[in-house]
Amino acid sequence: MNQILITQKVYVTPDMKRKRKMYKIKFLISVFLLCILSSYCIYAEYDRNKNEKVSQEILSDIGIEDIANEYDDKTVRMEDNVLVVALGNSNATQQQEEPVNLSDLSKEKIMQTTKNGQDYYTAAVLNIPKLEINYPVLSDTSDELLKISLNKYWGPEANEVGNYCIVGHNYKNTKFFSKLDQLTNGDIIELTDLKGRTLQYKVYDHYIVEPTDVSCTSQLTRGKKQLTLITCANNGKQRLIVKANEVKLN
Repeated sequence: MNQILITQKVYVTPDMKRKRKMYKIKFLISVFLLCILSSYCIYAEYDRNKNEKVSQEILSDIGIEDIANEYDDKTVRMEDNVLVVALGNSNATQQQEEPVNLSDLSKEKIMQTTKNGQDYYTAAVLNIPKLEINYPVLSDTSDELLKISLNKYWGPEANEVGNYCIVGHNYKNTKFFSKLDQLTNGDIIELTDLKGRTLQYKVYDHYIVEPTDVSCTSQLTRGKKQLTLITCANNGKQRLIVKANEVKLN
């Protein structure tokens, strides 16, 4: 049985040429946009890391070395994240101790200024051992300050009666409040104030709210000292709230 092989010649029409050209243009545009997006992501991460370094510099500015220079006639050390000054005494068993009052340091050491001229100071230091979070809490809230560190959002002075509210970015990495959703009831949060006091707070609740819901900032605490931590959730569409009460020492 004979088989007839028929070779069909493909004719390239003007319409096919036009479509092929469009496909090439779309491909090049896609590659270009992908490069732009990748560059933006790389720069954004670089910028976040650079800004986050400022918070570590702030911690260093109020660290033991600087305080030791201010109090060179005393011994300064850290005990359980509380700055302690030991007054000089030849008899160690009779050594007297007192907390360092950071507010007594010069305003030049505490006051900082952003690039756009906004003044702020370190209102407290927040430490969450479980999450390895240790950041200064800046005295005000703004877009510029949120890039640098955690911000005080509402409430009394740190470690005073009332609801001390702290807000921070969720960058979905290891910076600021990105790991806040890992906290569970019973976890410990530590807050050091400008008087050098470190109080512990125990998490008792965590939940999601809409951005317009600010009930978590209520100051009706029945005379208790309370912490509220706030960050973004669900790609910024909602807010994650973590509530904690002071741990009373017996």
